[in-house]
Amino acid sequence: MSELSALSPLDGRYARDTRALASIFSESGLMRARLRAEIAWLVGLSDEPAITELAPFSPGARARLAALVADFDESAGAAIKAIEAQTNHDVKAIEYYLRTFMTDHEDLKAASEFVHFALTSEDVNNVAYALMAQAGRDTVLIPALDTIITALDDLARATADIPMLARTHGQPASPTTIGKEIRVFVTRLTRARAQLGAIPLQAKMNGAVGNYNAHYVAYPEVDWPEVAARTLSGLGLSQNPHTTQIEPHDGLAELCDALARTNTILIDLARDLWGYISLGYFRQKTRTGEVGSSTMPHKVNPIDFENAEGNLGLANALLGHLAAKLPISRFQRDLSDSTVLRNMGSAFGYALLAYRACARGLGKLMIDEHRMRADLDSHVEVLTEAVQTVMRRYGLAGGYEGLKDLSRGRALSASDLAAFIDGLSLPAEVRAALRTLTPATYVGNAPEQARAQRGS
Repeated sequence: MSELSALSPLDGRYARDTRALASIFSESGLMRARLRAEIAWLVGLSDEPAITELAPFSPGARARLAALVADFDESAGAAIKAIEAQTNHDVKAIEYYLRTFMTDHEDLKAASEFVHFALTSEDVNNVAYALMAQAGRDTVLIPALDTIITALDDLARATADIPMLARTHGQPASPTTIGKEIRVFVTRLTRARAQLGAIPLQAKMNGAVGNYNAHYVAYPEVDWPEVAARTLSGLGLSQNPHTTQIEPHDGLAELCDALARTNTILIDLARDLWGYISLGYFRQKTRTGEVGSSTMPHKVNPIDFENAEGNLGLANALLGHLAAKLPISRFQRDLSDSTVLRNMGSAFGYALLAYRACARGLGKLMIDEHRMRADLDSHVEVLTEAVQTVMRRYGLAGGYEGLKDLSRGRALSASDLAAFIDGLSLPAEVRAALRTLTPATYVGNAPEQARAQRGS
């Protein structure tokens, strides 16, 4: 498959941006995760003293089994696919592959009948998908998200004192600083990132309907829930103690919801930065040879933020379906979740594509302070809020109404506002302070907010 023949752009045009996820969520990645689950269960059984027919594995045997996962490659995947062609069952193919490997090694041969002992396919699959989601989140998406948060934090600090006209309802409003507005996104994303990373991923290894039926028939004296919990803990997963044949996927749904909420914040960021570029507050660094338009030579389009917005939307569409579908299963099990789970990598892939586009866009931004100042200077009317608020302090009635008549729907000059202030029955020093106020200095504590520590 090449960039030109791939059905999905994630595996074609954008393959180099999503390669880190391909090794986790591909068919080969799923095989590796299943194999890891099977081996973890087998080793867990060998560590249970009551299972006398299975001796504890030697350090060498454990290392051999660990290497089978660590060294998993395309040839191993091809061997499993060849077995699956005969079994027409993907998990059974993993079992046979592992058993064949063990019979070829004297220190493992005696334990081969304990491969997949008392398990159903879903015991392997739910663990595998939990491991894949965990790896995709912790080793790929969160580091990519951290790159964005760090870039935004640096930008907030660098622009803490640069005044900017705010726009509520798209109209000129009380000034702020660009740094403070960026700090808002740092705070939101930091909170979302913490929630995303804190979601425990659950799994189960309790048999065909969740009751350890076969387990207890074979070894009634073994504390099977404890064995399962210990095995899952060793994989970094939490045990769900009460399930049907499938682990209900509530944890995966929570992860999808948390990731979608994070993505929604980034959509908001991408649209705001696109807007600031449109207003001229930001310019973008150019690259030699790059073209912005096929017909308009002057164009430098905000394509990174546009790409981010589009791919975040695709990610959230998939994540929304995953979150709504996965927790629902008829009676003790139906198979409608199986094909849906295979698209989890695509949801993560579109998110990663967007994160990298957003990071590229942030790296191109340059502040145009002159443009920001010109915009502030042309909107003296934003100071009417300050004047009418001071009038309220000193008990002067009708300040809001008078200033509305003076400014609403018309251009207000600095001299017009100064004349209004001079006519107020305020202390001389208060009138003087109001006359010296400009849109660029009317920013409240925005600079202090912009310099706040991340997460505070």
